[in-house]
Amino acid sequence: MGNSLQTGSKGTVLTFGELLLRISPDEGGEWLKENLFPFYIAGAELNVATALALWGVPSKYITALPDNGMSKQIVEFLERKGIDMSSVMYQGSRLGLYFLTKGRDLKNDALIYDRAHSSFSELKPGIIDWDKQFEGVSWFHFSAICPALNQNIADVCEEALEAASQRNITISIDLNYRSKLWQYGKAPQQVMPGLVKYCDVIMGNVWAVDQMLGIPVTPDIHESGQRSIYLKEALKTSEEISRQYPKCKAVANTFRFDAKTGIDYYTALFTDDQFYTSNEYGASQIINKVGSGDCFMAGLIYGFYNGSDPEQTLEFATAAAFEKLFIESDTTNNTVNEILLKINS
Repeated sequence: MGNSLQTGSKGTVLTFGELLLRISPDEGGEWLKENLFPFYIAGAELNVATALALWGVPSKYITALPDNGMSKQIVEFLERKGIDMSSVMYQGSRLGLYFLTKGRDLKNDALIYDRAHSSFSELKPGIIDWDKQFEGVSWFHFSAICPALNQNIADVCEEALEAASQRNITISIDLNYRSKLWQYGKAPQQVMPGLVKYCDVIMGNVWAVDQMLGIPVTPDIHESGQRSIYLKEALKTSEEISRQYPKCKAVANTFRFDAKTGIDYYTALFTDDQFYTSNEYGASQIINKVGSGDCFMAGLIYGFYNGSDPEQTLEFATAAAFEKLFIESDTTNNTVNEILLKINS
């Protein structure tokens, strides 16, 4: 692997992605009888920005919203959380939505996207002045959800990555794979390698790496259910990512499994040719699976940004992500001290 991850001066962390509303009907249809339709401010990159702001890291978020009163209310709400929203682009006519049955997973049929022709999806190269946006920024984060929307957004991502690289800004990506996206004629492996080559920190899991980058997972690995085998696979794919993408300085993997006894959760981090594994967490019941990976990503950024050693960084990110499973909204509300108490308990 390349040089150690050095974030340089502690500037702002800039995140880029689509702000969504998550609408969560209950499974039994009571929402129809009670006229009750819970909603949450959502978006993978916004979840990261919100956590970082809560934890005292200067956090700035770029998205595109329609120019209307509801957008202004949302922006004011997020500004009160400490996020710099001054770079929001106002264009287009609608906010993206997604519907997810309460308590269910993003990977099943309980998920419905309603994002076509949203303000964000209509961004094109040349609209955002990235040189201006990167002033005072030391870290840029985005996710694989952005280039999954359409070719224009994939091109905007590349435009941002080129500008960030020219400024030696640290770049991170979450390789979150959404099977219901990628509907514009391109497979992830046709797009993602060209974006990942710019990244210093790559987070995901071995199955996403297979889907996105074509680095294969050992067949039938899922039948083992053994932590040691999964971690061995994570080390193998991490080493291969580092070989294929020499700019990469850290690769993180998360493992969350639904077991008969509940949830099992643990993670791994490969950096400076060293492989670190986290404590393992478990729970018989959780509240909400959405946003746990975003919280883990925020924890990684928090640790690296503050110069923590890799083991401390991994344990903080893992504890933060696990605790997120017990929060109804898409973002964490746990403070740094609350997360540290979890680690030390």
